[in-house]
Amino acid sequence: MAIEYSGAGFGAELPSPATLLRAFREPVGSDRHDRDVLESAHELVQCHEGRHRALELAHAPTATPDDVASCTHLIDKIDARRAALVARIDDWVAANIPHRAGASLHTETLGAVIDRMAAKWVVAQQALVSTDQEPLRATTIPDGGVKPADVGSKAADGRGRRRPVAHRISEDRPRRGVDTEAHLQWYRLAELADGYKDLITEVAQHRRRLPTW
Repeated sequence: MAIEYSGAGFGAELPSPATLLRAFREPVGSDRHDRDVLESAHELVQCHEGRHRALELAHAPTATPDDVASCTHLIDKIDARRAALVARIDDWVAANIPHRAGASLHTETLGAVIDRMAAKWVVAQQALVSTDQEPLRATTIPDGGVKPADVGSKAADGRGRRRPVAHRISEDRPRRGVDTEAHLQWYRLAELADGYKDLITEVAQHRRRLPTW
């Protein structure tokens, strides 16, 4: 990794929080210099969607031992793919992000940070789907009627109502637990996005460096 920092401004070398969150939702263009990071971020969301669904199926009341074993095997494959995507992001950081010698070392690699944000994005989306489809939850979730691909398509098709402001608890009707959960998960995602913004700002200002192990 180069250690002489040459970044010119805020987050000059790293994707902004808005760009990263957009990549979670939709594929990125092929002409970006940070394409490896954003493509990996997009696929990490797909991995966490598949992982979430496999866990639901494994814990369903009707799951058989064979179902549990199959889901466990699938989760192992998904986690291996996640590790490869995290490594791809960290390799890009090592090759493209200069750091000042002596800057404080962050506790996580950029790949690990983005993987954690992708996981929270999926949880927030699932909470929103549960809010929108609450009358159907008893039939669509336990018996396997909702697939990860279905959840992903809902996020892509409904971008206009996927903003945190749309998920605040209404003051003019009773507060239901599912609404509270959706609000909480979007709030936590916003906190992670703020933390990511602080991190890339500190990297741009020569005050922090990213590990690449």
